[in-house]
Amino acid sequence: MEEKKKDIIRETDADAIRLAKTLMRSARFGALAFNEKGTGVPMISRIGIATDIDGTPVTLISGLSAHTQALEADARCALLVGEPGKGDAMAHPRISLVCRARRIARDTPEHERIARRYLNRNPKAKLYVGLGDFAFFRLEAERASMNGGFGKAYLLDRAELVTENAQNEEFAAREQSAIDHMNEDHRDAIAIYARHFGKAKGDDWVVTGFDAEGMDLASGDQCLRVFFPQPLASAQDLRLVLVEMAKAGRAAEAGQTSPERS
Repeated sequence: MEEKKKDIIRETDADAIRLAKTLMRSARFGALAFNEKGTGVPMISRIGIATDIDGTPVTLISGLSAHTQALEADARCALLVGEPGKGDAMAHPRISLVCRARRIARDTPEHERIARRYLNRNPKAKLYVGLGDFAFFRLEAERASMNGGFGKAYLLDRAELVTENAQNEEFAAREQSAIDHMNEDHRDAIAIYARHFGKAKGDDWVVTGFDAEGMDLASGDQCLRVFFPQPLASAQDLRLVLVEMAKAGRAAEAGQTSPERS
């Protein structure tokens, strides 16, 4: 009897969904695949990215670039994110998103929100964000293929990649004031979020984004995703969860550094 072929695709579970969202939320650049205008030949370009409030990747690109012209002729594209670390590059997680690019119209609330979030993540883009030939695009994810490491392949659909809920608009309205407050008055707490919940090093962290599921942090060129213990039902719950997470992180660090009792 012929042996049944083993399915290499794993069942998508909560851990896989969290890894996928982490890869998307923590990326600041990616490889964009598109069809060359006029020829249809596949091409690839590196682009800077951030995420919209729902986790959708967004980018700012020049109208003079080949990929902008290609996307306006054929919106189909793919985005690869996930940075290799030490050792075998193929052992590190990455995700390939099948997307459709949508140009964001200027002078709209959507453009204002996306520009604000993009510049929080990529502050150097302020040099050219106002230039007339530059435009923001949302890369609307339809599905994805993720490799979480050796032997860890997953297929995910849109509902597992982005967070579409009623809280997004509320968070977007309150987000920047919360970011400014935390970065101006509570840098010590942000460092605790990064170290304790994000398993990162250092103290020089700032918040670049809040949403119903977590927060995005940055330190220089490093980007970090920290999830809340539970998704928030309302933006009004943000302050309480930040206070509780800071307390938990401080208590854990105090316990690790306190001398052993005899």
